[in-house]
Parts: sequence; structure tokens; C-alpha cells
Amino acid sequence: MGQTARVSVFTWTAAVSLAAWLWLLLCQGFFWRTDVRLPPRREPAEWPDVCVVVPARDEAAVLPLSLPSLLAQDYPGRAEVFLVDDGSTDGTGELARELAARHGGLPLTVTSPGEPPTGWTGKLWAVRHGIALARARGPEYLLLTDADIAHEQDSLRLLVAAARTGGFAVVSQMARLRVASVWERLVVPAFVYFFAQLYPFRRIGRKGSRTAAAAGGCVLLRADTAERARIPDAIRHAVIDDVALARAVKGTGGHVWLGLADRVDSVRPYPRLHDLWRMVSRSAYAQLRHNPLLLLGTVAGLALVYLVPPAAVLAGAVTGSTPTLLAGAAAWLVMAATYLPMLRYYRQPPWLAPLLPFTAFLYLLMTVDSAVQHYRGRGAAWKGRTYARPDAVTDEG
Repeated sequence: MGQTARVSVFTWTAAVSLAAWLWLLLCQGFFWRTDVRLPPRREPAEWPDVCVVVPARDEAAVLPLSLPSLLAQDYPGRAEVFLVDDGSTDGTGELARELAARHGGLPLTVTSPGEPPTGWTGKLWAVRHGIALARARGPEYLLLTDADIAHEQDSLRLLVAAARTGGFAVVSQMARLRVASVWERLVVPAFVYFFAQLYPFRRIGRKGSRTAAAAGGCVLLRADTAERARIPDAIRHAVIDDVALARAVKGTGGHVWLGLADRVDSVRPYPRLHDLWRMVSRSAYAQLRHNPLLLLGTVAGLALVYLVPPAAVLAGAVTGSTPTLLAGAAAWLVMAATYLPMLRYYRQPPWLAPLLPFTAFLYLLMTVDSAVQHYRGRGAAWKGRTYARPDAVTDEG
């Protein structure tokens, strides 16, 4: 009787996992598809002015691979780059000036805002400083891009054309992250896959949808929308600033678009598991709004959706329960099949798809570690700067 009860529990759990995967496959905005690229566009008769704002803190290692691509933009209108050196200790500002003198191209202004006041994350304080300088030029659009992002020569042109054609307040592209080391191959495509599962790109771009997200490495934002939504002041404490920005824009009625990039790439390396672990754990618990119940629900959900299928296959084989084995195998198959398009996008071999449960387990541990760091009082960290817990951050005005 006990053996039968255990088999029944295994079978029902595997069946629930399979049902969850069928729902994700068909009802979660087709998140697994990778064909959401820049929307249809036509070139405007008159190209608007654009200011590019680049917050940079200790970016000397990647700047030679990224900044020249921004300065070399083939943009028919007036464009200018503002690099905001956020307290770097590695000569980021000086290197930026040297690169501009060597490569030429778009005008570059290098500035520094000083230390952020209480209640601001350093990156957003740098963005605020850059936007304030840019507004003096009266641009129609702001391109917010990170210092590790390399743009193809026509990137700005395509972004502006897409925004103008579609009437978007925000056009954002998820930069293609570097995939070179063993750990990058295992973790990076899954990172984008999980993000798309949480924020299906098709839903974000749909008018009237409440789903809001952007990719901070590449955000083209209408300047008047930024002013209306009080960006970045309204999101000054946000660790996950790109999602907060998109929510603020949608909150004012702005139309947001997010998709995968073909011509925008991150050049930042994450060669070790430790590097990737820090990237994820830095903001994982903030994504859950530092809520213990959401953490428990996330851990349970990850276990049910990603860990139960292989466990059910093993349990079914050991106990001789064919229903358990079949339900687990079917769920695992759907999981792997939905991951294949992302692996193709990242030009990775398909045999990585069945390893997704292992990668999901790593993400589960990273999320728990993020919560542990939070309750130890360490807060979120960015480039050597640690921020207080949200309940200790003032929220003035």
C-alpha cells in the first residue's frame, strides 16, 4: 500500500509538472520563440536629434570594444554621446577621451556626477546626470546604453526608425550576451530564456498589456516621455532599473517594445561560474521584491517545473511506474523543445537543451543566495558599491 501511495504521488506530481509545461508552451505569450526582433520600420523624412547616455564605472577593460562602435554610428541626424564616469578608479574617463581622439566620429562629452546621494543607486544617479546634460541639447530621443554594449554601425538608425514608425515611447533590445566559456554556454542562454518566460516579449509590445520590461543595455527612450514619467527620479532606488523604467513609462500610457537584438552585443566576459553567480544573485531577490513568500513560491515553482521532470523519469525507472516515467519524460521533452530556439539564437549545440534542469537548479541556488545576502544586510551590489536594503532607503518626493 505504501509503495502504491508513493508511486501515485510521483505520478501526480509529474502530471502536474507536465500540465505546467503545456500551459507555458501555449499560454505564456509564446515566450520560447525568438522571432521578436525590431518591428517593421521606415526611415523618417527628417531624422530627430538623439543624445546617447552611457553610465560607466570601472569599465576600462571593455570600453575599447564598445565605445568606438557608438562613436562610429552612421546616423543621418544629429547625435551626441555623453559618457558619465561614475567614480571609476581604473581611468575609464581618460580612456574614453583617448578613444574619441583616436577614432573620431560622434561628439563625446565625458563627465562625472560625484557620489550618489542617499536613496539613489549609482548607475541611475549617473544616468540622471547624463540626461540633464542631454536635455540642454533638446533631443527628441535618448539612447541609454551600458558601457559594455557594442552597436553595429546602423544600430541607432534602426532603433530610431522603429520607434518613429511604431509610435513607441521605448524601443529596447536585449543585447546578445557573450557566450564563449563553458559556464557562459551553460548559463547565459538560460538567463535570457528565463527572462522571456517572466516577461514575454509579445505581451510587452501589445498595447494595453500590463507586462512591462526593457533591457538596460539598449533603451531608446523619447525625451518627453522620460520627463513625463520622471525618469530616472521616479526609479532612483531601483536595482533592476530596466524593468522599473518600462513600468514607469507604461504607467504614463507610453507604448513599450522589447525584443532580441541582431546587431547589439555585450562584450563583457563571464568566464567563471562565480562571475555569473554574482550577476544573477545581485538582483534576484530584488526581482522578488524582497518578499519571503515570493521566494518560497519561486523555489517551489522552479522545483516543480524544472526539477520534477528528470526526478520523475528516475523515480519511474526505479519503481517501475510507467505513468510516472512517461509523464516526467514528456514534461522534460517539452522543456527541452522550448529551449532549443534560444540555443539556436546563441548558436549553441542542441544537446545543451536536456541540461536545462541542471541550469535551473543553479538559478534556484543563486536566488536563495541572493536572499541570504539580503538578510545578512549586505544589500545589492554594483561595481563595488553596495546599496542599503530597500526599507532603509529614503523615498523623498
